[in-house]
Amino acid sequence: MTLTALGRSPEDAARFEAMFTAARSEDWTEFLADCGKFEQEIAKEIRNSKFTLAELEEEEQSLERLRRWHRDLTARDVFGAPEAPRAAASLATCTHACEDYAERVFAALHRSEGDDA
Repeated sequence: MTLTALGRSPEDAARFEAMFTAARSEDWTEFLADCGKFEQEIAKEIRNSKFTLAELEEEEQSLERLRRWHRDLTARDVFGAPEAPRAAASLATCTHACEDYAERVFAALHRSEGDDA
């Protein structure tokens, strides 16, 4: 469903845009906080050398949730909240962190298999 909203005056339209953008800014701020938590979780798993497929799968699911959330927020952010570019960069950082973690998991598994031989 698409709605078109017009203010009775240019001031009304500006106020509507400001209110809508403020709500999206709150959404983006929450998204950024979750990205930070994701990065902290990956760092903790690396620090604890927890390189298991189960943990990798859990982190990949968390990253996919962030990606879906980012797509949803982007679709709703019609006026372009100022936090949006930072959120996109943060999602890219999360993606890179997860890819790095995956490489570490596979390297650890490969070493373990080599030890069994």
